[in-house]
Amino acid sequence: MGATALGRRRRTAGFFSNDVSNRPVRGALRAGFRNQGTSLADEQKQLRHGPRHRVEYALARTLEGAVSGLPEGAADAFGRRLGAGVHRLGIRRKTVEQNLRLAFPDQTEAWRQDVSRRAYQHLGREAAAILRLAKLDRQAVIDRTVTRGWDEMEDALSEGKGCILVTGHYGNWEIAAAAVAARGVPISAIVRRQGNLLVDQRLDDTRRRLGVETILQRDAPRAVPKALRRNGVVGIVGDQDARKAGVFVPFFGVPASTHRGPALFALRFGAPVFACVARRLPGPGVRYEVSGTRVPVAQTGDLEADIRTHTAELALRLEASIREAPEQYFWFHRRWKSKPVPEPDVAEQGIAPASRGPAVDDEEQDGA
Repeated sequence: MGATALGRRRRTAGFFSNDVSNRPVRGALRAGFRNQGTSLADEQKQLRHGPRHRVEYALARTLEGAVSGLPEGAADAFGRRLGAGVHRLGIRRKTVEQNLRLAFPDQTEAWRQDVSRRAYQHLGREAAAILRLAKLDRQAVIDRTVTRGWDEMEDALSEGKGCILVTGHYGNWEIAAAAVAARGVPISAIVRRQGNLLVDQRLDDTRRRLGVETILQRDAPRAVPKALRRNGVVGIVGDQDARKAGVFVPFFGVPASTHRGPALFALRFGAPVFACVARRLPGPGVRYEVSGTRVPVAQTGDLEADIRTHTAELALRLEASIREAPEQYFWFHRRWKSKPVPEPDVAEQGIAPASRGPAVDDEEQDGA
């Protein structure tokens, strides 16, 4: 893909202009990322770097140094054993098992237990892979990834409207962004602040060294339009519980509060959207298939209906990928934590509608 295609800009009305017709969309975009990540006030408090954070950071850097110093195969084996150990300790196992029962009600308990065990092992392996990212250069990332759908994404970028890659906590989402950047395509990833800002800064430095720019979630309504106008790629991990700001769509047949941002950006700016995952390939070595499939964005004139339709389609694409290798999904967070409030006529039948509406949040849980 030539520099001309990458550098082409699209002329649009200013997103934060005084055009009254833009105001509902501006507010909707802000709402699409509300209640996510660390607030500015919390970040200012965390900048003090208390003793606990400094100890956590020291331990993290020590672990990073130890894992990075191992041969890749040994680091991978270490991660697998670490994940197996966490599984035996029972950390988050109740959440994992509840999620698997919701997602796969027709499978046997033995099957779900096996997926649970392998999900912990996968998490440990990917944690080791992420710790080793700081040691890798762009060529090393290319050597460890194969792409599917790359030509289609290059064709989409030739339209000059940028591109939105929507992924989930599946496979290795950090590798997905790094694989795009390593192949010379500018990409900005929307990220959530970690509770420990020292650790967060280290991860952010690694991303930037590999060519991945970052956008804080609270800055997304301003920064994403700028990136798309530069004909850049924006990566969004959009499968965490979105609480009251989300739109409820089916995920494994169960209503899940889902981020509205990807659909809103696509509808507002006409940017092509791809459902993207980085699936770990079986066999020896550490290799990933980074795939992207373009998702049509239909506009009917009913913004809320279009948001729901497009968000549901993205959730369905992610679900299909997860079904191929369910152990590679991050079952550790409470994906179905928020519940839609049933409408009166539907509630009488005991059925919760899979549509946008007020949500009832369960007890707050950090990182869930």
